[in-house]
Amino acid sequence: MKIPSSSVSRISLYYRTVLAIKDKKVISSQDIALLAGFSAAQVRKDLAYFGQFGTPGRGYSIELLKKELKKILGTDREWDVAIVGVGNLGSALLAYKGFKHQGFNIRYAFDNDAKKINKIKQGVRIRPIQALKQVVKANKIDIAIVAVPHEAAQDVIDMLIASGIKAILNFAPRRPKAPEYIELLNIDLSIELERLTYFLQRGKR
Repeated sequence: MKIPSSSVSRISLYYRTVLAIKDKKVISSQDIALLAGFSAAQVRKDLAYFGQFGTPGRGYSIELLKKELKKILGTDREWDVAIVGVGNLGSALLAYKGFKHQGFNIRYAFDNDAKKINKIKQGVRIRPIQALKQVVKANKIDIAIVAVPHEAAQDVIDMLIASGIKAILNFAPRRPKAPEYIELLNIDLSIELERLTYFLQRGKR
């Protein structure tokens, strides 16, 4: 059964919700719903895709739910990540410590700027883009983050796919093409800002 991507996103929010609770051992779907901003029916429906975690009328064991949600999200293990493009955005992502706490280790970085090659940033050596395929295959890297200019995004993603990467987070402001078996998530920050300005404009009228 194919799980809706919106449900997977909400599972991440539920996990963060229960992770923040320190003074309870049991939580109800209603409590999760109130804290996460969804309906209790939605919470139960999303969790039901993955099995039965609670006891009707009693709720969910918080410790058990944390463990199960981590397993669902795949964060009960560590993942090696490569980042391609070490400009302003790529550097900021390299510096972000939250990834490591969730089990995502950015161990490899690539760029095509000769001035950056072999420099160490946040403990990671920047390698030439030409070495990408060899390094990815040799180290069995799981996930790649693309933070290159939009005109380079498709070529970089093609290289990653040819190297064996099957999960890509793309920050380039373009929607590149990829085969269906590739999990490609596009995040365009300017689109998110445009959503905000849309609502600001409407609020002024």
